[in-house]
Amino acid sequence: MIRSRKIIPYLAMLAAVFAFGLVMFGAFVRLSNAGLSCPDWPTCYGKASWPHHEQAVAAANAAFPDRPYEASKAWREQVHRMLAGTLGVLVLVLALIAARRDRIVMLAIIISAVFAATGVVLYLHGERDWSSGLALLAILLPTAGAFWLRERAALKMSVLALAVIIFQAMLGMWTVTLLLKPIVVMGHLLGGITTFGLLAYAALRSHGFGSPDDRFAPLRRWVVLGIVLLGCQIALGGWTSANYAALACGTDFPTCLGQWTPPTDFHQGFVLWREVGVNYEGGVLDMAARSAIQIAHRIGALVVFCYLMWLAWRLARSGFRTGGIAVAVALVVQVLLGISNVHFGLPLQVATLHNGGAALLLFTLLANFARLQSWHAMEMESYA
Repeated sequence: MIRSRKIIPYLAMLAAVFAFGLVMFGAFVRLSNAGLSCPDWPTCYGKASWPHHEQAVAAANAAFPDRPYEASKAWREQVHRMLAGTLGVLVLVLALIAARRDRIVMLAIIISAVFAATGVVLYLHGERDWSSGLALLAILLPTAGAFWLRERAALKMSVLALAVIIFQAMLGMWTVTLLLKPIVVMGHLLGGITTFGLLAYAALRSHGFGSPDDRFAPLRRWVVLGIVLLGCQIALGGWTSANYAALACGTDFPTCLGQWTPPTDFHQGFVLWREVGVNYEGGVLDMAARSAIQIAHRIGALVVFCYLMWLAWRLARSGFRTGGIAVAVALVVQVLLGISNVHFGLPLQVATLHNGGAALLLFTLLANFARLQSWHAMEMESYA
């Protein structure tokens, strides 16, 4: 029997790579305006896959007259859901292996999986309240289990990733039922990035990244601040995308609509919760509000760029030259992709790569953070 200490590092790496691919594909789905191409959830026009034959397409159009079937978009959304489900199973297996020594946590994970699956069945039968209640319990159980585990960080992150995956499924459902509500779309993007981050960190730590002492504790705090700032900027990017504000300044950069101070409405641009029942596809804000969002995203990018460039220099100066260079390169590429989005009018390939670039930049920071963590002998024995 292969020991779990050999399985977890590679399984976590596989899950992280899969999550990265899912982040990229999710961006492709969103940016190609396919987010509502399946008007129901988790099925697509009542099908486990999507309608293929002429008769099925006719039935789909009759059942959803307000959302005519578009084959070129429906497959993207449903394949994205299938991939998300596959990642969910992979993370469930990883969480069970990570919690193998604690029967209480293992039981919590198994019950969580049963609750999540039952919640989906109840949702399909119209029992929305019961479905939401079970989903909430399915999220809380592995979250509590992650904090209960007295094991190393890699195992905790593996279990916590399961809770985030289940919450991601709920956000995916709300994305459809709340008609691309911006706060939900932004949350869904952040959830995907968070899932990738947790799995990537679990893979890094389980592969032996770490420092033998605590000399670098002050530097770790600067890296954490960098992760927080990047997370805020990713949220701003998600808010920009969810409100269709990526081209609110036209193709001008660094000016906006040919001006340094164009008309803006920051109040309306950052109202997080708007009325339910509105279809937010294409956006509902006026140009001034969208311009405010775009300008805020640019200012945030400048702040993050300056800080992370300083951090990259600090890392290199402290003896982590490779890590510092990785942060600097990923940062420059990400900024160039962002400028290209504006200059070339948001081409789908570049916009998708911009989302992947954010995830890779996060990975470079997590890799440096893992490298700076103290790695005690007791932790090394936890897989034995």
